[in-house]
Amino acid sequence: MQKIILVILVVVSLAQAKTFTRCGLVKELRRQGFPEDKMRNWVCLVENESRRRTDITGKVNKNGSRDYGLFQINDKYWCSNTSTPGKDCNVTCSQLLTDDITKASKCAKKIFKRHGFMAWYGWRNHCDGKPLPDISSC
Repeated sequence: MQKIILVILVVVSLAQAKTFTRCGLVKELRRQGFPEDKMRNWVCLVENESRRRTDITGKVNKNGSRDYGLFQINDKYWCSNTSTPGKDCNVTCSQLLTDDITKASKCAKKIFKRHGFMAWYGWRNHCDGKPLPDISSC
């Protein structure tokens, strides 16, 4: 019985998950108003933080916090782990896991405005000073 429930949960989880193609991500980021001159950096960040998936919840960090969604937004300062939106982005962490990335995008832009790309270790470790993804065909 437990195996059946687990299988159902996995199937439901996968049905709600969205994995963007690279060009699909570029198109959506443009729709969300991300600036073209930083687009390759945003794509690199997303590819290294969440593999372009909307449903990713990161492992527990050393400080006990977690990262959520396409942009891997941290719950220590930015999203609330309750059913009430809160913290600096005034969202719940679960709202960052949906296929509609509007709230996640707004929050990511707020984080960027305060801290730049350095707020994300995925960008620091894999994008900063390194070749950025080719989006010329997008």
